Amino acid sequence: MDLDLVPPVGVGPLRIGMAREAADDALTSFRDPAAVSESDRPGQHVFRPSGLMISIQCSRGVLEAVELGRPVTPADRVLFRGVDVFALPAREVVRRMREHTAIDEDPEEPASFVAPGLLLAFWRPFAADDDPEEEQGHYFGSVLLAEPGYYDTPAQALERSRASAGRESAPPGR
Repeated sequence: MDLDLVPPVGVGPLRIGMAREAADDALTSFRDPAAVSESDRPGQHVFRPSGLMISIQCSRGVLEAVELGRPVTPADRVLFRGVDVFALPAREVVRRMREHTAIDEDPEEPASFVAPGLLLAFWRPFAADDDPEEEQGHYFGSVLLAEPGYYDTPAQALERSRASAGRESAPPGR
């Protein structure tokens, strides 16, 4: 199965901003009835037979983020504009992402990267860019797609709220 990341909309049937109940149903739709994982936690995460983990995060009754964990086999792929984010080396994913958007090292985890304009975050526990045998550092282990404001600091959230309130109170055409 190919899953296309469409920030900030969602991935597959999981749509950022959808009601929690609908998100739970959409998450369940990823399960393979012939190979249900004992690790599945309804309403939290499911594992596909490939090892692909799909996790949802809800707050205030709505879906705010979807996280996908690297599959063990290539039966499932996670793509962003044709880039297979788990099959390519992390360095190559970052290079290709930069063709579409700004993507920066996470200041708190230098082995990870954030594309704030797309609300995507790529994680690996450490960098081992030149050693494909060291899969945990050579490839990204997870990608997170989130709602606008998900990465905001409290000050940024306040500024976003003020800007939003200003747009709502502005007369049409401004």
